[in-house]
Amino acid sequence: MISTSARLLRLVSLLSTRPTWTCRELAERTAVTERTVRRDVARLRELGYGIESDPGPWGGYRLGGGTRVPPLVLDDEEALAVAVALREAALSGILGSDQAAVSALLKLRQVLPARIADRLGKMDATFVHTPRPEGPQISPDLLLELAAACRRGERTRLSYRDHAGKDSVRDVDPYRLVHTGLRWYFVARDVARDQWRTFRADRVAQVRSTGQPVELIDPPDPALLVSHGIASVVYPLYGRVRLPHPMDQALRLVPPTIGTHHPDGPDATIVEIGANDSDQLARYLLGLGTPLRVLSPNDVREALLRRTRELFEDNEGDEDNEDGQSSP
Repeated sequence: MISTSARLLRLVSLLSTRPTWTCRELAERTAVTERTVRRDVARLRELGYGIESDPGPWGGYRLGGGTRVPPLVLDDEEALAVAVALREAALSGILGSDQAAVSALLKLRQVLPARIADRLGKMDATFVHTPRPEGPQISPDLLLELAAACRRGERTRLSYRDHAGKDSVRDVDPYRLVHTGLRWYFVARDVARDQWRTFRADRVAQVRSTGQPVELIDPPDPALLVSHGIASVVYPLYGRVRLPHPMDQALRLVPPTIGTHHPDGPDATIVEIGANDSDQLARYLLGLGTPLRVLSPNDVREALLRRTRELFEDNEGDEDNEDGQSSP
C-alpha cells in the first residue's frame, strides 16, 4: 500500500482530471477502501483544498475553490510550463510589476526536480529578450481588482483619469479585461452615458464595488471594441513597416488593436502603426523580434537604427567584461 502523503497527492491529481468522481471510483483508483477515501478527503480539506461533495449513491466529489492556497500537484510538463510562463511574465512586464512573478519563479525553482530544472536552464540559454516598452504600468493588485469586478457582475465605481489628465468618478458595469501587447484595457458599460466604453487600466486609480448586481444585455466583442477605440485615437506620428510574413502571421505579431494591416503579396504585409514619437515606435518594433523594413518616415528608421546600435554596443561591452577586459 502506498504512503498517506503519496495517496493524497494521487487523490488531488485524480480530482483535477475531471469534474466529478464517486467515492467508489476514487477507492478503486487509489486501491483503498471508501472509508479511507472519505478520511483522505477530510485531510485535504484541512490542508485548504476546497473539495465539494454531493450526498447519495449517485453523488461524488469535485475539486472547488479552497479557503487558502493549498499544495499544488504538477507533473513534469506542467511544472515546466508554469516556470516558463512566470519567466515570461517577469521579463515582459505584462503585470506591470515583475516582483510577484520573480518571487513565484524563485520559489518554484527551489523545489523543481533536477531533471526539470536542467530543462529550464537549457531553455533559458536560448531565450533572448529585447527591452520592454517603457510607459505607465498597472500594478498586479489593481489588475486583480478589475478582474474580480468582471467576475462578480456588480456595478463598480471607478476613480479614473482620462488622456487629458482630468479626474472623474464613474459608475460602470464591468465586462472584460483586454491586453493588447502594450497595455491593459477595461471594458465596461458607462452607466451615466449608457454606452460601452474602454478604459485604460493604468489610468484607473481606485475600484469600489457598489454591491448592486447587474445583468449585461447584448455585450459587445471586447477585443473588437478595444481595437476600434485605439484606431480612433489620432497619434502625432504614424509609421509604415513591411513585415516578411503573410497576413495571418503579421496579425499575430502586431494585433489589429495596434496597427492597420494590408497584404503586400502572399508572403508580406504592410502595417501602419501610430505612436507618440519615433523613439517609442522604434522600441515597439525592436520588441517584435522579427526582420522588418521601415518604409516611412525617416525619423522612425533612424531611431530604430540608433536603438539597434545601442543594443549591440551594450552586448559587446558585456562580452568584454566577461573576458576580463575593460570596455572601451
